[in-house]
Amino acid sequence: MTDEPRFRSDMTVELVKHSAADTDVLWAARVSTAGEQSLDELDKDPERSKGLINYLMRDRHGSPFEHNSMTFFVSAPLFVFREFHRHRVGWSYNEESGRYRELEPVFYVPDAERKLVQRGRPGKYEFVQGTPEQLELVERTMSDAYERSYAAYREMLDSGVAREVARATLPVGLYSSMYATCNARSLMHFLGLRTRHELAKVPSFPQREIEMVAELMEAEWARLMPLTHAAFDANGRVAP
Repeated sequence: MTDEPRFRSDMTVELVKHSAADTDVLWAARVSTAGEQSLDELDKDPERSKGLINYLMRDRHGSPFEHNSMTFFVSAPLFVFREFHRHRVGWSYNEESGRYRELEPVFYVPDAERKLVQRGRPGKYEFVQGTPEQLELVERTMSDAYERSYAAYREMLDSGVAREVARATLPVGLYSSMYATCNARSLMHFLGLRTRHELAKVPSFPQREIEMVAELMEAEWARLMPLTHAAFDANGRVAP
């Protein structure tokens, strides 16, 4: 660990554990008509039943999409996690604790791709690219504030102040880490709200930083459950 602040603009998402496949949707759905024989789906090619997956998605029969699990490791700024934790149904979280460990000085500073300027009134606005001068201002003022806040944090720790007290000086741009576990249905609901997509029936206007996390999670899920992901896209990206 070092006391020298470090600055990032990216997000980390790693799939660390999973039990998730398109066949999980099929055997869960077919128990309605086949009983225990529905387990035969585990040994069959899900491609032969992709029409059933699409039907379930289209007509919003949601429970078959819950019989799977994905656990992600996520590293992102605190303000991203505070939005993330609004998603409670079908999610489990464990986050690193500033009470029990000394927090590392890693902070978020947006890069040149991040749109900095908000135009329009609440509920009807857009973000546009900032000027080079605005980007320089953001980078300079954020890094200065981070350095001062972390120096204050270290000063309190070095004087014997408890970690749970000293952490109060740290800003929401500090990176934290967590494990987040969900199923496909809860992930689809998250993606419907936290991504902007041309196929979405219902428009969403997420903060860019949480959208970056959502995009990385979606890429992992699409690899595990390609037929389910395709049906999600084909039916307006609305969770069933």
